[in-house]
Amino acid sequence: MISSPAIGSDGTVYVGSVDKKLYAINGKTGVKIWEFQTENYVNCSPAIGADGTVYIGSWNKKLYAINGKTGVKIWEFVTGSAVFSSPAIGADGTVYVGSADKKLYAINGKSGVKLWE
Repeated sequence: MISSPAIGSDGTVYVGSVDKKLYAINGKTGVKIWEFQTENYVNCSPAIGADGTVYIGSWNKKLYAINGKTGVKIWEFVTGSAVFSSPAIGADGTVYVGSADKKLYAINGKSGVKLWE
């Protein structure tokens, strides 16, 4: 594992890895709940929205929104370069993420639509 873990309100631990996956782990037992396959390294830390959506970036220039319970992709957003920064979530649900193209993106957390860069 190469990202710092994030802990969901139910105790689920989410962590990214160099094997191109985001893992959801039961925080009490250590048992894997699900894994989500990306196209490249997942080195930034996940962010968890108020509704349990997990946001994670990857070196493949994408930010993903994943259902925290099922591991199913809700949407993906393509940035201009590798996503190295961990996403941050604003009080209104806007997701902010930086990428190696020296841009900061603001993305609607529900739809995945870019608000500005």
